[in-house]
Amino acid sequence: MSREAAALAVLAQAAWEFGPAALASSLSLEDMVLADLIAREELPIGIFVLDTGRLHGDTLELAGKLEDRYGFEVAVYRPLAHAIEHYVARFGRDAFYESTGLRQQCCEIRKLEPLRRALAGKGSWITGLRRGQSAGRGAVAVQEFDALHGLAKFNPLADWSEQEVWSYLSAHDVPYNRLYDQGYRSIGCAPCTRPVTAGEDPRAGRWWWEAQGRKECGLHVAPVRIAAASRRPA
Repeated sequence: MSREAAALAVLAQAAWEFGPAALASSLSLEDMVLADLIAREELPIGIFVLDTGRLHGDTLELAGKLEDRYGFEVAVYRPLAHAIEHYVARFGRDAFYESTGLRQQCCEIRKLEPLRRALAGKGSWITGLRRGQSAGRGAVAVQEFDALHGLAKFNPLADWSEQEVWSYLSAHDVPYNRLYDQGYRSIGCAPCTRPVTAGEDPRAGRWWWEAQGRKECGLHVAPVRIAAASRRPA
């Protein structure tokens, strides 16, 4: 089975056996591949985006392109206004530069809380995680159980290489974030992301002012276990 066919099989399983399913799209290269696959097969998988309020304009433009090109209704989840106001009043808008703790609080408000709302009522969620994205993601499984949110989690491109992702985008003329052409390899909030240099880990441009190590915001670090291949309990 080809890489593409295998990814489609995983998406179909998420849609038909673990629905309702949703793609959590950060509008990355990988997520654009998944959106294209979903559209080609007309799979009943919703797509949502977490608009943190600090994303690059180039990133936000892609949400519109998904709707225009594929006819998707992209659900957008934003942080709670009062939580942002409280954080800014207490610590300052860019306090995340001051400590890892303050950065994690910002991620909780702008990403994790909106994610919980986005996943409410879902049977599974789909991500573009790949093992090659960083050393910390080297053990990513194609199918997992997300114990924190209580639902199945699928990573259809877990075993794809970065080159395979680019090859798919080129072959199918899939739109992508032009920041990648400027040296970015992992794109998050604008003040927390920079381009990387040759030889650096793809995620080295995320929270670069912090000590080197596992660079995660918390979206993908919850305890998980490999999910059974059979249908989830009703």
